[in-house]
Amino acid sequence: MKSAWERALEKLESSGIAAPRQDALNEDQRRLIEDARSRHRAKLAELEILHRKNRSPDPAKRHQEEENYRTEKRRLSQRLESSIERIRRGQ
Repeated sequence: MKSAWERALEKLESSGIAAPRQDALNEDQRRLIEDARSRHRAKLAELEILHRKNRSPDPAKRHQEEENYRTEKRRLSQRLESSIERIRRGQ
């Protein structure tokens, strides 16, 4: 009898989507990845609090602040992804 995981993998592969990598992570890597994700969530929360606190009533300034906020969120996400990738490679 197949597990739900195996059935889901077969469904993905039949749809032409590659199965997820099966790289086994050790406990230290898992802990480091979870720590990186936890720090990322904290930084996002801080960024959002500051963004909401410092909103300008001027529409032009507010538009620029929104752009800066989205840029910073992307930067933080990219930093998280690169950190996770370094951890997976063992660096």
